[in-house]
Amino acid sequence: MSFVDDEVSDCEVGSRSRLESYVFSCQLSSEAPFYTFQADEDDDVEHFLELRTICLANGAKEENNVVEVTAMNHQGKKISVPLANLHISCLPMISLGEFELMAPVTLRLKSGSGPVTVSGLHLVATENEESEMSDDDDEEEEEEEEDDSEEEMPLVKPAKKKQKL
Repeated sequence: MSFVDDEVSDCEVGSRSRLESYVFSCQLSSEAPFYTFQADEDDDVEHFLELRTICLANGAKEENNVVEVTAMNHQGKKISVPLANLHISCLPMISLGEFELMAPVTLRLKSGSGPVTVSGLHLVATENEESEMSDDDDEEEEEEEEDDSEEEMPLVKPAKKKQKL
């Protein structure tokens, strides 16, 4: 599930969330082998970490660098999974696309000395104040939008067939 839209539907009907995104980056090395991304304990806010790239930084040695992530699975249990096995001569960088994890998330350099840079987005989903609108207001807005779209659409007539002589 990707949260790239400005409004994200929630479990409740008519509830809307607003999404803010911030650049995220951390560097793992033998001096700092792990980083934990944690969120504030706020009931109205959800924090996500969207990992995009993992790459070797300047000074990386000719060795395998394995990056592992620890996060919650669908049952609420912590699970650790290797994300990347980087090597300076054959695979110095990988793209993860939009790999989203809910906080808390721990990134760890399981093997190798790095340095490895992990980058992506810190996503913050907050409840929008507009979600308190009544259902009647929502229905009226939908009806107005439908009326506008009907007026704008031109009539389309079927094409005439040419008859063969």
